[in-house]
Amino acid sequence: MNLIRYNNPWGLMDRLHRDVDRLVSARLLAGDDEQTGELGGWAPAIDVKEEESRFLIHADVPGVSADDLEVTMEDGVVSIQGRRQTSTESDNDGWHRVERVSGRFYRRLALPDTADAEGIKAEYNNGVLEIEVPKQAKSLPRRIKVKAN
Repeated sequence: MNLIRYNNPWGLMDRLHRDVDRLVSARLLAGDDEQTGELGGWAPAIDVKEEESRFLIHADVPGVSADDLEVTMEDGVVSIQGRRQTSTESDNDGWHRVERVSGRFYRRLALPDTADAEGIKAEYNNGVLEIEVPKQAKSLPRRIKVKAN
């Protein structure tokens, strides 16, 4: 069987962009692989959205079981860790190319002080982990009466 390789002219640029992003985020966030999520050689793509009453975090983790995911929040930092099971395919199985990575991952995201750690919810659906972090109710400004002595 002959493999025909499709040359995507932007494929190299996409890969370079991902590698640079990974390198820059690792150096800027902590300078430490364990703190930035580069434990297993891969890190899931993450989107963070701020709404009026909450923060939404979406992490792409296809192939990861919900039982293999752990979400924690401590000191305003949301940590997502998990494991995608390593496949045991060998060259004899007929695979010509394997690009999907497996193993452990660990990501950390710092949230503003307005995040409510007590109300966090996490849901896993169709390979996407959605974490909802509600915002704390803002305290309303109030007038303080000054007493005269």
